[in-house]
Amino acid sequence: MYDVIQVFTLAFALGLTGALAPGPTFVATVNASIAGGWTTGPKVMLGHMIAELAIFILIVFGLATVALPYTPVITVIGGIALIAFGALTLSGSRGASIQNTSSGIVTNPYLAGFVTSLANPYFWLWWLSIGSAMVIAGLEGGIVLAGIFMIGHWCADLGWYTLVSYGISRGTVFLSDRTYRVIMALCGIFLLVFGAYYLSRFFMPA
Repeated sequence: MYDVIQVFTLAFALGLTGALAPGPTFVATVNASIAGGWTTGPKVMLGHMIAELAIFILIVFGLATVALPYTPVITVIGGIALIAFGALTLSGSRGASIQNTSSGIVTNPYLAGFVTSLANPYFWLWWLSIGSAMVIAGLEGGIVLAGIFMIGHWCADLGWYTLVSYGISRGTVFLSDRTYRVIMALCGIFLLVFGAYYLSRFFMPA
C-alpha cells in the first residue's frame, strides 16, 4: 500500500509540473472553454490521455523489454531531463501569464487534446526521457504500480485543466499571473530537487 501511495503522489506531482507548463494543449483548452463550458477541460484531457495511453502501452509491451538492458542509461537521462526541465520551468515562470493565449476556435476538444499533445515537442521530450524512465522504474514493482503512475499523472492533468476550463467559462480570473508564476517556480524547484535525488540514487545506491 505504501508503494501505491508513494508512486501515485510522485506521479501526481510530476504530472502537475507538466500540466502547468503553457503549451498548445493549454491554449486549446482556454479557447474552447470560452464557448464550451467547464466540461471542455476534461474533454481535451481525454484526447491527451489517449495519446499518452498509446505511449504507455508501447513502453509496457515493447519498449520496456528492449530498454531493460539500458535501464542505467535511461535513469541517467531521466535525471538529467528532470533537472533540465526544472531549470526551464523556473526560468519560464518569470514571464508566464495565465491569460497569454492565442485566438482560435476548437470544434472538437477531444481531437484538440490528441493533436496538440502529439504536435508538442515538449510532450515527446518528456515521454522519451522522464516519462519512460518513470514507467520503466514502476514496472520493477509490477504492471499495477506502472498503472498507478499513469493514474496519478492523469489525475494531475484532469484536475488542472478542469480548473482552467471552469475559470475561463465563468469569465473570471481564477488565478493571478503572480500566483501562477509562483506555482510554476515551485514546480521548477521540485523538478530540480527530484532530478538531483533521482541521479543520486544511481550514483550513490543505498
